[in-house]
Amino acid sequence: MTEVLLAQLTPLPGDLATNASTVAGIVGGQSDIDLAVFPEMFLGGYDLGRAEETAVELDGPEVAVVRGAAKGAKTAVIIGVAEQRESSIANSLLAIDSDGMIVGVHRKTTLWGEEEAAFDAGQSLTIVNLAGRKIGLMLCYEVEFPEIARALAVAGADLLVTASANMAPYYDDHELASRARALDNRLCHIYVNRSGSENGLDFVAGTRVIDDEGQVVASADGAGEQAFVAKLPDRDIADGPADYLSNLPSVTSVTTVE
Repeated sequence: MTEVLLAQLTPLPGDLATNASTVAGIVGGQSDIDLAVFPEMFLGGYDLGRAEETAVELDGPEVAVVRGAAKGAKTAVIIGVAEQRESSIANSLLAIDSDGMIVGVHRKTTLWGEEEAAFDAGQSLTIVNLAGRKIGLMLCYEVEFPEIARALAVAGADLLVTASANMAPYYDDHELASRARALDNRLCHIYVNRSGSENGLDFVAGTRVIDDEGQVVASADGAGEQAFVAKLPDRDIADGPADYLSNLPSVTSVTTVE
């Protein structure tokens, strides 16, 4: 069994050190947890106007605190950050192994609204080997596109993880999309959204675990801050969807009948 901690929390806007300390406290306060997942842009908060101010470097002190907590607890961590790159900022998801090493960085490929002015879009999708699983990573708006999850499934992911900062009035969009992506690809899906309000936005929570039949099997109790642990069944890789999805017939022509 894979034990996952889902952290539906409200970051302190712009307070990188405190948010990193919060992550360390939660990760370090658990025992025998394989993976902990935190929301999109949790480390600095979701204020696009402050993206430059809150952007972190991968070898910076705040990320080092999270990496140290992962290593100390022997728990893998997935967490959203604004990432400072050489000449740009990315909306990124860090995958940190239980030894404290960063094993992957997913940079959001499909930016939403004003994010296009704040970030450079990522150019590739990401699967990481983490907590004994092949995890396909998605950030918020990406969950609304069936093609993204399908590409991850075809490439061999056996678990989907979405870290989100979804706000009102879009609760229903992600409630449906998170379940659909699991059912589309017959993959368990971990969806972690933040709580609280920031910069005039009200975030709608809705953190949940969806099984490979599209059913919610664990969820947050309400829209407030909470972190809870869910157990995921182990999967035999041979039972994954990659083989049958990759063998689907291609569309060679379309006939329109009037």
